[in-house]
Amino acid sequence: MKKGSAFVATFLVLFLSELLVTEAVTCSVTELSPCAGAITSSQPPSLACCAKLREQKPCLCGYLQNPNLRPYVNSPNAQRVASTCRVPTPRC
Repeated sequence: MKKGSAFVATFLVLFLSELLVTEAVTCSVTELSPCAGAITSSQPPSLACCAKLREQKPCLCGYLQNPNLRPYVNSPNAQRVASTCRVPTPRC
């Protein structure tokens, strides 16, 4: 019984910390500047790009809703970068 309680407690801590991290993200497309080269060319994304893309994941729907940013976020290169970084395409 104690193992189950410990698992539930661990899960709750991880889940709540994920929520707190998500709330702490500042949505700014300029944060994705390490990805500019990979999105505008065929070069592979850098580790810094992937880290920023994962960090900005909660912001992607907002970027998709912005008509000025949508073409970049929806571009085949942006989808390739997201796939390479293992960041799923958001369903907004």
